[in-house]
Amino acid sequence: MIELENRLNKLEEKIKQPNFRKNKGLGNEVGYYVFDYPAEYELLVRERIEYLASKYENDNHDFRIVVFDLYDIIIDNLIREGFLDICMDFEKAKGFSEITKAVNEMLRMEEDNQSNEILAHIRNNTPSNSIVFLKGVGKCFPMLRSHKILNNLHQFIDDVPVIMFFPGKYDGQSLMLFSEIKDDNYYRAFKLVD
Repeated sequence: MIELENRLNKLEEKIKQPNFRKNKGLGNEVGYYVFDYPAEYELLVRERIEYLASKYENDNHDFRIVVFDLYDIIIDNLIREGFLDICMDFEKAKGFSEITKAVNEMLRMEEDNQSNEILAHIRNNTPSNSIVFLKGVGKCFPMLRSHKILNNLHQFIDDVPVIMFFPGKYDGQSLMLFSEIKDDNYYRAFKLVD
């Protein structure tokens, strides 16, 4: 836990640096980052995310942190479309794998990126002077895969840094959710802190 606390402190130091907020990586790539952590410390990471978001929301700073919980976005979409109760009944009748497919269709996860509900929500609610924090990855599994969000989000947001908080391991090439489930290869994000 002390190691994670130290990494979270390094994260805060990093996001305060003006060069970080210019959002350009070593090869002038869009600044996408993964902060991986052991899943058993999910509550600690959530607390730190909320602390940082509130700390940098006032006018004393030249940036703010906007936090998007991917699970909450999915649930909000289901409620707005009137599908939440239908989904519960559908899952009872057809099973979890079928409801996962149905929710992915509703969110347009497999279609072109311009109609993707989650990505559009993030884009429409991200001011220019911000750092995007994405959380809730573990809560969304298997309905939403983190590599899919990262692969598609860069077409929506390329002017502010994006940090995905990932309960598992990221080695700079592949994502391993809960340190057990191989999500997929992903090469565009940098590991935020070691």
